[in-house]
Amino acid sequence: QVHLVESGGGLVQAGGSLRLSCATSGSIFSIAAMGWYRQVAGKRRELVGVISNSGSTNYADSVKGRFTISRDNAKNTVYLQMSSLKPEDTAVYYCNAFDISIRFTYWGQGTQVTVSS
Repeated sequence: QVHLVESGGGLVQAGGSLRLSCATSGSIFSIAAMGWYRQVAGKRRELVGVISNSGSTNYADSVKGRFTISRDNAKNTVYLQMSSLKPEDTAVYYCNAFDISIRFTYWGQGTQVTVSS
């Protein structure tokens, strides 16, 4: 069992920055990759970006050059640094973790990010 807790969401003006954190606990030794997703009410959850155990990252085109995912293995925490925020980045942001041993994806509870124009 893996437990994920996101934090760092809030209200920010357009052009501003925000850093989200995703703290992990539990049986994390078989986590192969972690990702950030976001969801607007009434719409499908969409991928923001992912980071593998090796540290390689991939991002959605809509956030490339503005968002950066990183990890601190000592703290078992993954971060999403968001810069040059736009009102269309407003959403609930979720982190997830893919457990390769059981092929199961865990999700956090989400954190709200609101970007005002």
